[in-house]
Amino acid sequence: MSTLLIHHPQYAWLQDLGLREDNEGVFNGSWGGRGEVITTYCPANNEPIARVRQASMKDYEETIGKAKKAWNIWADIPAPKRGEIVRKIGDALREKIQLLGRLVSLEMGKILVEGIGEVQEYVDVCDYAAGLSRMIGGPTLPSERPGHALMEQWNPLGLVGIITAFNFPVAVFGWNNAIALITGNVCLWKGAPTTSLVSIAVTKIIAKVLEDNLLPGAICSLTCGGADMGTAMARDERVNLLSFTGSTQVGKQVALMVQERFGKSLLELGGNNAIIAFEDADLSLVLPSALFAAVGTAGQRCTTVRRLFLHESIHDEVVDRLKNAYSQIRVGNPWDPNILYGPLHTKQAVSMFVQAVEEAKKEGGTVVYGGKVMDHPGNYVEPTIVTGLVHDAPIVHKETFAPILYVFKFKNEEEVFEWNNEVKQGLSSSIFTKDLGRIFRWLGPKGSDCGIVNVNIPTSGAEIGGAFGGEKHTGGGRESGSDAWKQYMRRSTCTINYSTALPLAQGIKFQ
Repeated sequence: MSTLLIHHPQYAWLQDLGLREDNEGVFNGSWGGRGEVITTYCPANNEPIARVRQASMKDYEETIGKAKKAWNIWADIPAPKRGEIVRKIGDALREKIQLLGRLVSLEMGKILVEGIGEVQEYVDVCDYAAGLSRMIGGPTLPSERPGHALMEQWNPLGLVGIITAFNFPVAVFGWNNAIALITGNVCLWKGAPTTSLVSIAVTKIIAKVLEDNLLPGAICSLTCGGADMGTAMARDERVNLLSFTGSTQVGKQVALMVQERFGKSLLELGGNNAIIAFEDADLSLVLPSALFAAVGTAGQRCTTVRRLFLHESIHDEVVDRLKNAYSQIRVGNPWDPNILYGPLHTKQAVSMFVQAVEEAKKEGGTVVYGGKVMDHPGNYVEPTIVTGLVHDAPIVHKETFAPILYVFKFKNEEEVFEWNNEVKQGLSSSIFTKDLGRIFRWLGPKGSDCGIVNVNIPTSGAEIGGAFGGEKHTGGGRESGSDAWKQYMRRSTCTINYSTALPLAQGIKFQ
């Protein structure tokens, strides 16, 4: 059996995050865990990092109970004071940003700069949420009745369950956690089992802030576990909102379980994202945008571009230049700061990549770059470009979480807008053009049907100030900025009679 990486001197920094050989995967004010012991692995070499004892169902029940009790304390704290705690969480994360970024790189497999950037995203959301805590609320509306006030009151839901995926093991939790906290909720987190060390390290940082401020640790609880834990959360009426990030297939099952109990869910599911470059596109923007959106995170972002539509007049030139750019991608250990391309997360992902490439060939596609598993320790595959497929080929309409880019020619705006919208997912999309009329048609009712609609930038790399999420089979959820905070609260319409008369609405007389 391989020696755990945490024992190697070059990984001694893991202990600075509170990690050790055997880690407890349950936090509800104290650390524990009575479930199965799992080992997490480094995707760059498939070496074991450390072990985690997951939650049992008894742990889950205890944690839910403690979280509910903690809510009674947290909900009574004024929102701006809650915002101050969230700001302190952001400060604590900022102090550990380099270490956490390295851990994300080690356990998830994304390159170091992306790992650090992901933690920065959580920090930014904490700053944003701290300010938002002084602004959330509803309007006072004109009442048609004299001596009456009409207003909206927003209150927390209670307990927010957060199930996150492997590809963004910090940021997506951060989007949910920071906004849920300032709106008066407590949180129960279940991260992906394959990134359990990230979940534990982040929770340790949050727990220290709560402890220092004499607050119950169960405000931000953690139960590491697998599908059984996720199912329990989905079916549990005590979970007032369940935020789920993952595949459309699993997300549909989660949504049905939550809906069966008339619960609330917030879904961030698959994406089959497109970039469209017109004949007037600035190729100095198109090429780096397509490269980053297709190859970044080894094609494992929800917003990764999977379809590239090129006007027939620029198709051949862009493909040739893109192939040249692909050939210069620096591949290696993701924690090396000079590397731009790391491994896929698991061996299973490598198998799915191989299957997708073979299927694309069978359906008439030509692999013009890549297409093979790399001779490299770990889960490395070549970033891949496929041409020659029809726009509605079955493999094109299937989201493969790998760096495979399907490239197509198009003739006119009308057909390519239709092609953009014909897939079941509706997360992110982008066009490259200088035509102002086309830009606003793209943004309008007959343009992109996605939740993220960009112009002259990639499909990936969203800012935290806007609401993040998609339409159709992407789930319809919205997280992070804008008015996404409303998803974490319940709204009451309140009418207050401060007169001595009792006029009825719509002028009704009932005497």
